[in-house]
Amino acid sequence: MNCSRRDLSLLFPALVAAAAAADTPVLPSKCYSFDNLAVKTNAKTGMAIRDVFRGKTQTGCPLAMHISTLPPGQMPHPAHHHVHEEMMLVKQGILEATISGKSARVGPGGVIYINSNEEHGLKNVGDVPAQYFVIEIGSDK
Repeated sequence: MNCSRRDLSLLFPALVAAAAAADTPVLPSKCYSFDNLAVKTNAKTGMAIRDVFRGKTQTGCPLAMHISTLPPGQMPHPAHHHVHEEMMLVKQGILEATISGKSARVGPGGVIYINSNEEHGLKNVGDVPAQYFVIEIGSDK
């Protein structure tokens, strides 16, 4: 079989994508204890983040989760957007979510869902730390 440089150049992006997918681990079935998760604290906002997992499902869907604890009056970061979808489940506190310019307040038991590429931001508008679970669905590639 003869391959030209052009043929190889067309194949190269597919090989890079396949290699990147191979590097992403498949998530195991596992229980994660909150007390055993490492805590990273943002010095600017005081937000604590506990990474739970990052990988792909058995069917190949990229999936990640972290738990954030945000002090009253703080925002985790400025409004932004990204390719992956995001779901947030509020455990405690009151978050004000702004999605595509529309704001709503969500308290304990509430869920926030953000579609791909929608501009969104959060702020803790309560008087206690807001704790919420962030689930990232899909990839940014």
